[in-house]
Amino acid sequence: MRKTSSLLCALIALVFVVTLFWLPPMGEAQRRARLAFSGGPDGGTFQYFSNAIASRLSKNLPNIDLSNMASAGSVENLRRVNSGDADFGIVYAGDLYLALNGKLTGDTRIYANNYSMAYLYGAPAQLLVLEGSGIKSVQELAGKRVAVGPAGSGAAASAQRYFTSVGLWDKFTPEYIGYSQGASALGDKLIDAMWVFAGFPNASVIQAAASNRIRLLDLVAYGKEKGFFDDYPFYTEVTIPAGTYQGVDYDVLSIQDAAIWTAGKHVSDEIVYGALNDIYSEEGLKYMYSITTAAKAMTMEDGLMGIATPVHPAAAKFWQEKGLTLTDMQKLP
Repeated sequence: MRKTSSLLCALIALVFVVTLFWLPPMGEAQRRARLAFSGGPDGGTFQYFSNAIASRLSKNLPNIDLSNMASAGSVENLRRVNSGDADFGIVYAGDLYLALNGKLTGDTRIYANNYSMAYLYGAPAQLLVLEGSGIKSVQELAGKRVAVGPAGSGAAASAQRYFTSVGLWDKFTPEYIGYSQGASALGDKLIDAMWVFAGFPNASVIQAAASNRIRLLDLVAYGKEKGFFDDYPFYTEVTIPAGTYQGVDYDVLSIQDAAIWTAGKHVSDEIVYGALNDIYSEEGLKYMYSITTAAKAMTMEDGLMGIATPVHPAAAKFWQEKGLTLTDMQKLP
């Protein structure tokens, strides 16, 4: 009996020692929350940002383990963050605004659990015609053929919003073709204008300008006249500098949507504040610049640019400490 008891005690002691050796301290396991960042398709700009932020924060913040998730892009990220399937995401300001107001295309559900954190970079519109076409203003596109991007694309959606707002969508023929095909069609005079919704300089616009003299049209003046910015307050003005494209030796005023870093309503103030404090540090911004040139748009001064929906309370605190002021749309109701 004594022998059995001694053996049992020895076995218990061995299990205790092995458990202490192999298992991490309970305090450490409890401190590190496992979170997910929903980005975009492999190789896309969204994915560069989400992967870079997730990697840096997992290394630098002791309380989180943040994994990167591939996704179809803006709307999928919005839905994941809203439902809690992801904690962070990158979403276009336009999708955030429309979703909050139940106006997403084909989806009247109201998505109220997405909070904005920071502006990352802009996606500008570029509307080009041939120099010899005689078209010098947006309103002269009535009766013309305009390439607006593939059906179902963000480019086509933005084109429909803009041209509907200014009263032209039903007055020209939209051609649902991609950028490269559009550049070729413009040169062959199969279309009269081409709408591009991407960062500049864009390869397809470069392609068009290399083969023909092109003109970029001002989108802001007519947009203001027709109330476009009142209809879609998430769009902001942007200047495409002279010399961006061959033969275009003048500044062009255009519109842009904004890629926004978002957090779910459920994400704690401590985590959101810590994340912003790290990424927007001098070292954090240098790191982001080294990953993608698009991150050069990330500055303290523009941290809230383009945001037309409520900002996470901890993000509001962070930006106000940096001297920024929230608009009424950025404040929680």
